[in-house]
Amino acid sequence: MVINRRRAIATGFGAACASLVRLHGQVKTGSELEQARSLFDFEAAASKKISPPVWARVQGASADELTLRWNHEAYERIRLRPRVLIDVSKVDTRVKLLGLDLPFPILLSPTGFQSAVYPDGDLASVQGAGAAKALLVISSSASKSVDEVAKAASGSVWFQLYVQRDRGFTKALVQRAEAAGCRGLAVTVDSPTFGARNHEQSVQGAMPPRPLPNLQGADYLDPTLSWKDIDWLRSFAKVPVLLKGILNPDDADIAVKAGVSGIMVSNHGARNLDTVPATIDALPHIAERVNGRVPLIVDGGIRRGTDVIKALALGATAVGIGRPYLYGLGIGGAEGVTRVVDILRREFEATMMLTGRPTLASIDRSVLWPKEW
Repeated sequence: MVINRRRAIATGFGAACASLVRLHGQVKTGSELEQARSLFDFEAAASKKISPPVWARVQGASADELTLRWNHEAYERIRLRPRVLIDVSKVDTRVKLLGLDLPFPILLSPTGFQSAVYPDGDLASVQGAGAAKALLVISSSASKSVDEVAKAASGSVWFQLYVQRDRGFTKALVQRAEAAGCRGLAVTVDSPTFGARNHEQSVQGAMPPRPLPNLQGADYLDPTLSWKDIDWLRSFAKVPVLLKGILNPDDADIAVKAGVSGIMVSNHGARNLDTVPATIDALPHIAERVNGRVPLIVDGGIRRGTDVIKALALGATAVGIGRPYLYGLGIGGAEGVTRVVDILRREFEATMMLTGRPTLASIDRSVLWPKEW
């Protein structure tokens, strides 16, 4: 998306993206959506509105939740190095990603069990994403079928895939997703089993029923998954295949050589293996090994527009958010999702202007303060 200085002022950059001049309709004065001026505000408001057991599932991570904390703390340690007297009267956030022309490099990562956060949650999320012009990755553990969610989309969608034990079922699911209009396949590869979800397990309270129309039961992970299964998927998939859950540069290199179309640098929102690094710490090592051969998407811990520019500077083509749009969903359904994306996008645009980076191509490591200084 191209934005000039006049529009920047009109849409609220001067108030840290909180002036509430919106692209997608008006929010009622005094509402929770209006009061939430940052993604952290959305988190605080959602914690009071979502039931304790569901909130524990949304917020919970693995074991001692060290990686969960590191995911954002790592961004806080990275310093920006702005340039001045550069014409930023227009900033261009458009990005090409696997055949798609996107207005900005922020995606909505797959999240499950959205119906517990908001009625018909998956449908509301994809509608909110479309209103914000953001690509959404539909989860295999969505509460609605991939067909239903894709049908409700007004923008581009991908599908996140768990390769299940029944390969015939998996193949049919991929073909259903493609027929429904999904433009990419994000295969989760970091989950041979579930992590130690102690936080989630410790909270007492009834959980609502969890429909899983895209999965064969609750035990849907397959510990036998290997590189040969990626070859098998690629043999019939008609859309780009990405691997989600890469943290090791060696695996990234193998993935590129295996012919995958993209890599999602992710630690599963810190929900699987605790004490793995923050994704932003792993990203530059993976970017160095991949060396531009395929696009990289990073998720985990992104809460500010400054985080987005840091991720792009360290090698990401785009970023993904997960929990933040669930906060918006829980507070205001589709409109809440749209507003979360709008706030993050506007913060990112403001950061580009304030660091003297008018285009995505101008964002490189020189925008980061060297560690040795």
